[in-house]
Amino acid sequence: MAPSTPTATLHRHHSNFPTIRSTVSCLFLSLLFIYILYYSTVPFEPVPIIKTTINDCQVDPNHRLQTNTSNTALKHIAFGIAASASLWRTRKEYLKLWWRRGETRGAVWLDRQVRTAPDENLPDIHISKGTSKFQYVNPNGDRSAIRISRVVSETLRLGMEDIRWFVMGDDDTVFIVENLVRVLSKYDHNEFYYIGTTSESHFQNMLFSYGMAFGGGGFAISYPLAVELEKMQDRCLRRYPGYYGSDDRMHACMSELNVPLTKEPGFHQYDVHGNLLGLLAAHPVTPLVSLHHLDVVDPIFPGMSRAQGVKHLLESAKYDSASIIQQSICYDKKRKWSILVSWGFAIQIVRGILSPRELETPTRTFLNWHKRLDYTAYSFNTRPVARNPCQKPFVYYMNSTKFDKGRGKIIGIYTLHKERYPYCKWDMELPATIDRIVVLKKEDSNRWDKAPRKDCCRVLPANNKAVLYLWVGNCQTNEVIEL
Repeated sequence: MAPSTPTATLHRHHSNFPTIRSTVSCLFLSLLFIYILYYSTVPFEPVPIIKTTINDCQVDPNHRLQTNTSNTALKHIAFGIAASASLWRTRKEYLKLWWRRGETRGAVWLDRQVRTAPDENLPDIHISKGTSKFQYVNPNGDRSAIRISRVVSETLRLGMEDIRWFVMGDDDTVFIVENLVRVLSKYDHNEFYYIGTTSESHFQNMLFSYGMAFGGGGFAISYPLAVELEKMQDRCLRRYPGYYGSDDRMHACMSELNVPLTKEPGFHQYDVHGNLLGLLAAHPVTPLVSLHHLDVVDPIFPGMSRAQGVKHLLESAKYDSASIIQQSICYDKKRKWSILVSWGFAIQIVRGILSPRELETPTRTFLNWHKRLDYTAYSFNTRPVARNPCQKPFVYYMNSTKFDKGRGKIIGIYTLHKERYPYCKWDMELPATIDRIVVLKKEDSNRWDKAPRKDCCRVLPANNKAVLYLWVGNCQTNEVIEL
């Protein structure tokens, strides 16, 4: 027999392929049948829900499954307020301004017992547990930072039901709670979120971190993240005995949990000194969530105490919290005035036409937290106070706000701040001829559900030359600020 050629061998192997494929197919079908038959006879046993005990608080790991999908409301937020007994007598006055008994939930955490009247509008008071087991070696700080850094974990242990967010603040932090709810509603509370913002001082951010939420401005931690934090926080704190404060310790633990800071610029640390006019009048286009360091800065309304000034601001917030201190810019072209409105707070009239880009930049009416540093040490753009005496702004502070049922509009009255204005040689009408400014607007509670945009401002006709009427509201189609 002649030897097989390569071609003949190849054909012979190919002729066996159908038989092999048939055998493999039969074997696969047999195994599949046995697999289905076996598992169809095994009874299904659901995995039990395991609850993990954290001290005295029962924390359900399936919290996500049990939480409804309705919008976040104030009742879903637990506040943990860090306070000191030595400062409690004055600091509690700030807390009274925004706390709503029966609506807000949470606790104040103190280092020792204090006296309070039963009718005072204050949260429940708790005493923090001792921290003697933790080492603190920073020569410039205070070991109370360890106690304060555990506020969120201790608030979690209170076992409050139906909580989605834990919000921490200081006893001199004032929250605009409606705007806090608006901000937190943007995020899924079932995920790990650490929400806040940095300092106004570039040097402060360099000392600590641009990735750290400064605690005085307040920050929010979602429920599941708070649970994970509580499990490991004491171990975490032992690793950082040299840190200065509570917020950098919290940031260190967030880093170990692999959770970055989600920045929301409406939280305000206000690491500044002096007058907040320049900052508040040029607030970023975002809801105002918190104010801090109110004992350090000047009263926000001249002639009032610090607490009275904040209370006065919150009176306008009752009518349109979403719009409080939001900036609008317009021009009185006939008199060549630039008008800068910070709704619910103040209005400034400047002689001459300044561009919107210039007006929306904060004027340096304030000083850096580190007073020796100059204006380059801010983490945002600023502009100098005008040197030209003719361009010193005439400031009209909010006097009153009310709702006019007949017009269906909010009416704000702003009166001129009486101070000495320098002599000006310009042949231009003096803004001081205006005694008061009347601002008309409608409530816009859904403004943050849309793309961020400033309100437009228009000068309205008036018969009384001593009164300036302005309208502030949503911009119309093709409406721009015309110089």
